[in-house]
Amino acid sequence: MSTSAEASGDRSIAAGHAIRQALSGDGSVAMYTEKSFALPPEAFALPDAAPPGLANLPDTAALFVGRARELALLDEALRSAGGVVVQAVHGLGGIGKSTLAARWAAGRADVFNPVWWINAETPADLDAGLADLAVALRPALRDVQSRDALRERAVQWLATHEGWLVVLDNVTSPNDVKPLLARAAGGRFLVTTRRATGWHGIAEPLSLDVLELGEAVELFGSISRYDPDDDVTGLCRDLGCLPLAVEQAAAYCAEAGIAPGRYRELLAQYPGELFAQSAEGADGERTVARIWRLTLDRLSDTPLAGAILRIIAWCAPEGIPRSYLEPLGSPVEVTDAVRRLAAYSMISLHDEDTISVHRLVQAVARAEGVEHAHRAAELLVIGSTMRDMAAELRWLTHVDALASHLAPEDDRENEVWLFETSGLSYTHLDVARAIALHERALAAAQRVYGPRDKVTLRVRADLAQSCGVAGDREREIGLLDRNVTDHRRVFGRRDARTFEARTELARALSRAGRLRDGLALAEANARKAERVLGRDAWAALRAWSARASALADAALQDPGRHAAEACEAIEELLPRAVAATGRDSAVSVELQLNLAWARRLAGDTAGAKAMYEEYVESKIRSRGATDRYTLTARTSFVRFLWEAADDPGRARQVLIPLLADWERVLGDTPHVRRLREEFAPLLDVTDASP
Repeated sequence: MSTSAEASGDRSIAAGHAIRQALSGDGSVAMYTEKSFALPPEAFALPDAAPPGLANLPDTAALFVGRARELALLDEALRSAGGVVVQAVHGLGGIGKSTLAARWAAGRADVFNPVWWINAETPADLDAGLADLAVALRPALRDVQSRDALRERAVQWLATHEGWLVVLDNVTSPNDVKPLLARAAGGRFLVTTRRATGWHGIAEPLSLDVLELGEAVELFGSISRYDPDDDVTGLCRDLGCLPLAVEQAAAYCAEAGIAPGRYRELLAQYPGELFAQSAEGADGERTVARIWRLTLDRLSDTPLAGAILRIIAWCAPEGIPRSYLEPLGSPVEVTDAVRRLAAYSMISLHDEDTISVHRLVQAVARAEGVEHAHRAAELLVIGSTMRDMAAELRWLTHVDALASHLAPEDDRENEVWLFETSGLSYTHLDVARAIALHERALAAAQRVYGPRDKVTLRVRADLAQSCGVAGDREREIGLLDRNVTDHRRVFGRRDARTFEARTELARALSRAGRLRDGLALAEANARKAERVLGRDAWAALRAWSARASALADAALQDPGRHAAEACEAIEELLPRAVAATGRDSAVSVELQLNLAWARRLAGDTAGAKAMYEEYVESKIRSRGATDRYTLTARTSFVRFLWEAADDPGRARQVLIPLLADWERVLGDTPHVRRLREEFAPLLDVTDASP
């Protein structure tokens, strides 16, 4: 029996019956055989043209809705003539990058050949996909050449041919595909990736956003049948119209036999568990929670990145100021962490120096526990100092978000201060919301500090103030009366804080119409405070100011009897307050306002207008022109000029810049529209009296 075989040609190879291994002439191929065969040299060369209709695409294009704009952009970008063209579709995990790429590629099989899909998550995956392409081009090489050799032949073929389309799916880093892209000459690469950055000079990026609401509903319906009365729209809105999340929800509803409304209830209670679920027979690795966990694993070398994501998970999803993050590390550390989160599409950065994050990313992050909620509350407490109403309103949206996600029983010290402060901000914006926040702060303070701690007493006083603004005078008085009792027990009768508590109760009594009780308490409290604390002590001046306020309240009911007395008392007290506390102190400013009204009731309209103007100027000096309290004071001044002082001309002069400031701060909001409606007759005045 022959044990050898003769090769014909420089690169041909032959093997005999008993030979287990043979090498080609160039040493690049090893073969194992039991039977003799011979491969001609052309068997090792890839063909000049791909077999007709050669395609390798996943099934993800089957579930597809919308995306007309993105498909058109891909058409435009990849139809360019000459040279290699690379388009990188980037976005959050689960947003539908692969589905879009598969859909677009499936519709271009008549334009490109081959159309080849490669999972390129790792360099090894990329090499395997290229080797498979070589085999598809020349099937005889499947068991003949090494995977490395096959990969190299595929790259050589792409470099010397045109008219092909290769989709590189789920690329982790631009550096992983950069060598391949550099060697290609005349085809098209479509890349999908979570990396939003690093593509400069390599590919033209295309950012992919979530679906439109109607498209998300359509996607849900293509997977799960539902009754028209089911709240699919609400569910898709809760899911942030993220395609993968909508697919998961629809499949879960179909398999579990539950309505979308029930899924919404489960989602609110168990977001972490639901986002980890996959449909029977589906890829268990392709869930919202799993995809984002893999992304965070890649960021593990920057621990602050993960911490920031888990902290901002408790904020509103939009308009998170980057300044809130400054206490978390050095400027370089924080900037680098934010940069890496943005690079992996976990957050988005905006020109106004704010951050946004998808609400489902937040939900998954919140499911890891409440510890980061307390850190978020701490940062919001630090960020509560602001100079204008726009910043304050943005801050309030984040406080509201944290309050809605954190259970009241989990509130700690930071939440007490946060909800107490935000309640004060809401007092003149949305008093019902202010009361809710103050009640929550009070419950937490009583649990954390105790029922008679100074923090608890302060929060109770703030709750009383909000109740008074809401018109619930009896509750206001009840809360303040309890505070007086507790102040006496905790601090004693002669402590300044006890005098302050009695001052607030006296004011509440007067505002409730119990003028005799309020005036008597205010005067007795002021005399004792002056005797105990000193004539110019803050608490003593505040106590006398409460007496002046009670006289002003009495003047409103009976101007002829009390207006002159109120003017005299306030005019005597105001210089003392200014000298002791400054002209823009809370005591001085309150006296200015009371004196303006007292003078008006006494018939001194000119003096009233001058004092009201001084009051507004004090607000502007101390708080800024667009502070919430200043804007409210300026608005009240317009009403005073127009209605009380009968000076529509001056009122209009004040109103026009005031409305411009309201609109600049708030935009076209219901509050601004109500103001415009209220003052419409004043704006129509064309011949106002001077």
